[in-house]
Amino acid sequence: MDTRVHDVLLVGGGGAGLRAAIAVAETNPGLSVAVVSKVYPMRSHTVSAEGGAAAVVRDEDSLEAHAYDTISGGDWLCDQDAVEAFVREATREMVQLEHWGCPWSRQPDGRIATRPFGGMKIERTWYAADKTGFHMLHALFQTTLRYPPIKRYDEFFVTRLLVDDGRCQGVVALEVATGKVQALLAKAVILCSGGGGKVFPFTTNANIKTGDGMAMAYQSGAPLKDMEFVQYHPTGLPFTGILITEAARAEGGWLLNKDGYRYLQDYDLGTPSPTPVKRSMELGPRDRLSQAFVAESKAGRAIPTPYGDVVHLDVRHLGEAVIDKKIPFVRELCLKYQKLDPVKEMIPVRPVVHYMMGGVATDLDGATPVAGLFAAGEVACVSINGANRLGSNSLTELLVFGARAGRAAARFAGAQPDPSSALVAQAADEERRLHRDFLGRTDGTERVADIRSEMQQAMEAGAGIYRDEESIQVAATKVAALRQRFRRVALQDSSRTFNTELVSALELSNLLDLAEVILASAAARRESRGAHQRTDFPERDDEGFLAHTMARQGEDGRPRIEFDPVTITTWPPGERVYGR
Repeated sequence: MDTRVHDVLLVGGGGAGLRAAIAVAETNPGLSVAVVSKVYPMRSHTVSAEGGAAAVVRDEDSLEAHAYDTISGGDWLCDQDAVEAFVREATREMVQLEHWGCPWSRQPDGRIATRPFGGMKIERTWYAADKTGFHMLHALFQTTLRYPPIKRYDEFFVTRLLVDDGRCQGVVALEVATGKVQALLAKAVILCSGGGGKVFPFTTNANIKTGDGMAMAYQSGAPLKDMEFVQYHPTGLPFTGILITEAARAEGGWLLNKDGYRYLQDYDLGTPSPTPVKRSMELGPRDRLSQAFVAESKAGRAIPTPYGDVVHLDVRHLGEAVIDKKIPFVRELCLKYQKLDPVKEMIPVRPVVHYMMGGVATDLDGATPVAGLFAAGEVACVSINGANRLGSNSLTELLVFGARAGRAAARFAGAQPDPSSALVAQAADEERRLHRDFLGRTDGTERVADIRSEMQQAMEAGAGIYRDEESIQVAATKVAALRQRFRRVALQDSSRTFNTELVSALELSNLLDLAEVILASAAARRESRGAHQRTDFPERDDEGFLAHTMARQGEDGRPRIEFDPVTITTWPPGERVYGR
């Protein structure tokens, strides 16, 4: 087994990971930095983000307004000190990204162009047409090439965190091309591996989004926070789950039921703002729009398809010129994957899982309760998103908290001794486990694909847009049974090189952990708040549940749920406000 040593090691090569790597290199140029990614960084899921990134730039906007929209949109579950830090540093990060080459769209007078986004009462979403994530990731990736201390390990799948004496000191990684298991040691580790949307069957997430960082942190003693809050995006394509960006509605698209009726006018999207601004009803918060879809479907006013009910997103009235200038990628996706032209035809859409508000619990600098382990991006829960993330906050979050985690990890690593020699023995144990449980097994009877499909269906039925005690428990029983079946999984491919079946099995193990935590957290929260809607407890209960769920892995391997208070600094809990 090869052993390599660095000062700071990042797991994940997307927006948060690359921003953190740059921050480490700038904070202490003498540190060796490793970026370990299971795909080539430009294939990280950040590249698929379309609509934009939020930060205050308009004269009529303010940090207080951005913070309030975020906290209200998150149904008062956001930690307000984290939100204040986020909005304060957001604009600086966005300007820095432009200096690194991100081509933000412009107004005719040369100022930054902004568009409205759901739940925000002021236009503050910067965009680069509708390929914002693509351009952001390109700018970050190219910038990392300026820093010689940053070394990449592309297409390495991390299987375990190495923890000794209570401190995280590296990882075990499988090199996909060769099948070699390697020990990568470091004085600090930053998880930037994204979310776990593939725990559900219909998702905008790429196949790589399997919750690996969340699961490994959980297995290593770090708590997972607010995992019951899973956001559905109201406009995904019905078969593939591909996202049709909120920008399509920001530019004036309409949601229509089977009768051609703009049905959202009949639903409560939140209390109207006391200072209303002209906004489309289609730009209500994502959780409320997804819930309205369910009501239309139950009332028989949706359109049945082989992949479930859909409604129509209509952008035809915008005209070809606007579509090609403002949302060209939407047209490209529709032509390629639905064989329709949105200039002439309506787009079938349905809610699909999009984002996890929960993740590895961190402080404002990305530090977890496990010394030496940091996290940033969707894998983390610094708690700026609360119970419902507002669209376009997540790309900015990658920058703000990726930078914060990178600086903090650099300072931590600079004060630590070299990694312990005992870690090599742990890595050897992991290599033996991979052979014993997967590559060397001859008595397995279960298939990865079967277990994964049954898990996804159980999660959709038991913990989808609406859930209750019975549905949660039915799903939990099913997932527990699938966990037992997974112990008998068999691989058809026993080779070492490019064994994608082995990677899929390891990913499934992580997804099963996430499924258990989501269900346990959902069962413990006996109220409805944001993306967590319980039909048996339909009201928000601030007295009993204005708190974060904290899931720790118990000695029996099962989640143990505790509650931590929400940090309130300025804005006491109130009604959610929707500007229109």
